[in-house]
Amino acid sequence: MFIDKTIVVGISGGIAAYKAAELVSRFKKLHAKVRVCMTKASCEFISPLTLQSLSQAPVASDMFATPSKWEIEHISLAKAADIMVIAPAPANIIGKLANGIADDIVTATVIATKAKVLIAPAMNINMYENKAVTQNIEKLKNMGYIIVEPAIGRLACGTYGKGRLADLDDIIEAVYENLLYEKDLAGKRVLITAGPTREKIDAVRFITNHSSGKMGYSLAREAKRRGAEVVLVSGKVSLAQIKGIETIYVDSAEQMYQQVMNHASNSDIIVKAAAVGDFKVKNVFSGKAKKDKIKNLELEKNPDILFELGKNKNYVLIGFCMETEDLELYASQKLKEKNPDFIIANDLTMDGAGFATDTNIVKILHQSGEIEDLPIMSKDDLAKEILNRAKILLK
Repeated sequence: MFIDKTIVVGISGGIAAYKAAELVSRFKKLHAKVRVCMTKASCEFISPLTLQSLSQAPVASDMFATPSKWEIEHISLAKAADIMVIAPAPANIIGKLANGIADDIVTATVIATKAKVLIAPAMNINMYENKAVTQNIEKLKNMGYIIVEPAIGRLACGTYGKGRLADLDDIIEAVYENLLYEKDLAGKRVLITAGPTREKIDAVRFITNHSSGKMGYSLAREAKRRGAEVVLVSGKVSLAQIKGIETIYVDSAEQMYQQVMNHASNSDIIVKAAAVGDFKVKNVFSGKAKKDKIKNLELEKNPDILFELGKNKNYVLIGFCMETEDLELYASQKLKEKNPDFIIANDLTMDGAGFATDTNIVKILHQSGEIEDLPIMSKDDLAKEILNRAKILLK
């Protein structure tokens, strides 16, 4: 949520200007104060009245309009901004900003603001790949501007390639990262596991569990927002891949074990949020087995990833424990036997906790013997709480 934050959206001339209406609307739904400034060219593509209605605030489009009250409009916008978003940003405005030109309301506001400026390029692929444009974008990056890379897809001119305005989710995520988060994990490597593992019975069937991966993905997203380099080892889930995170997809517990061990020694924090199967089928059938052959499956133990990670730690290690009874007893045993720095324990039978929910209710058990009872909260908020405690242990 962007409560009490002012986002100034600068719109410049390009067919993608129509997407700015949805961007402004979504910022408002996230409780931001939104102000809009538009170049005259952008008004050819979308009406200021549309943006005024969506932002619920006057729209600035003319550098020389007579003000309704005494204020220089681009200066007042520049001062009000907690962050400024230029979307779309065609080649023209990128060139102006790279060379300090301020000859319209958008560029003048950018030059005048002390806030972070996020630029989302959008143009034809040949324009985007033009040497002058690529040099200007690099120059803007070196000057501290935040660039949200354009997407690949069908362009307005009918060609296909890189140049589409970035997905609005990616622009909003970039605003989240740069407006709401301190980079307190910058320079740190965080390894996270998420989702279920699957153990093959035959070519068709497998053993798995109900894990959705939501908790692990919330942790990965939170760590990235805080500046960490994140590796996510994920079982098969229906969640979208998080851009900017190295995601390694696995099926079995053995595959997850191998990937975790490959990355563990280079990690500062490891969070074992995946629901890893304890057992696998000893003799997997080739092809599809007939029903009478799978009545009595012989199982063998999978590697215990958390136990192996806890043997010789040079990182902060966090485990998870899900139970349906005697939660503190089993979580305490796991804490002692597997040696994480702390363990997140939750009772599957409680409303608002467990698999596939957007919320969780947990206890945090520490090696010191302290037990924290946390209230029900979103998994995103719980991810913050977990990483806050991990950060303390890093020191």
